[in-house]
Amino acid sequence: MLTYDVVVPVKLLAEAKTRLSPSLDRSARADLARAFVLDTIDAALAAERVAQVIVVGDLSGHVDEVPAGVVVVAEPEPRSLSAAIRHGIAEARRIAVDERVAGERAGRRSTRSHRGIAVLLGDLPALTPHALDAALGAASRHPLAFMPDAEATGTTLATAAAHTRFEPAFGADSAMLHRALGFHDLSHDVPAPLAERMRRDVDTIDALDAAVRLGLGAHTTAALAAREDRGAPGDHRTDAQPSSRPIDSTRKGAA
Repeated sequence: MLTYDVVVPVKLLAEAKTRLSPSLDRSARADLARAFVLDTIDAALAAERVAQVIVVGDLSGHVDEVPAGVVVVAEPEPRSLSAAIRHGIAEARRIAVDERVAGERAGRRSTRSHRGIAVLLGDLPALTPHALDAALGAASRHPLAFMPDAEATGTTLATAAAHTRFEPAFGADSAMLHRALGFHDLSHDVPAPLAERMRRDVDTIDALDAAVRLGLGAHTTAALAAREDRGAPGDHRTDAQPSSRPIDSTRKGAA
């Protein structure tokens, strides 16, 4: 079974999820961004096809919440989603070389060289290990693959098989770019209920409502419940009803 080293880029939490304003204040957005990332990491760690999780970016102040075994590396300057992803892929390959050399010195054959690399955006609070395993299982049949987001314009997951050149194109119109670059579209290869969880990133209040309907991870559930208990002005209510607030449709980035 092909397994993957999974890179999760994380934007500065204090600056994340600006498209959730003005419905949520800056503190609420940062709390939710943190929760989204931690739920995404938890799902990845529990997936059978994930060998290792590498987080690139800001989890400052939350290191104690990061599960054991996750590699956390600083985001390079100047900060950008593309730079963070490139850095994470390079780190995964560096660790692979180090492990292979250590194994050879100890007389062991390393299986690391047979693992793929995946980039998974960290704003998937409804993601489950089963959904990610289904996507990675489908991806393992292709040298390059990607999962478009729920709007079919962005990308939530991009993968490369072992020994395959990997230069994903996250950002504006990334779904179109990935198809043009020869990445296989996984949206019809995964059962719809699982694909829906895999594709449901959260940038807007409507998207958050949709994720609530799918079922959230523990961190996001707790973050929403805590803010509702405090009754802070402008907080989003998890009543699974679509919001009537206007949605900013500007380009999306990392979690």
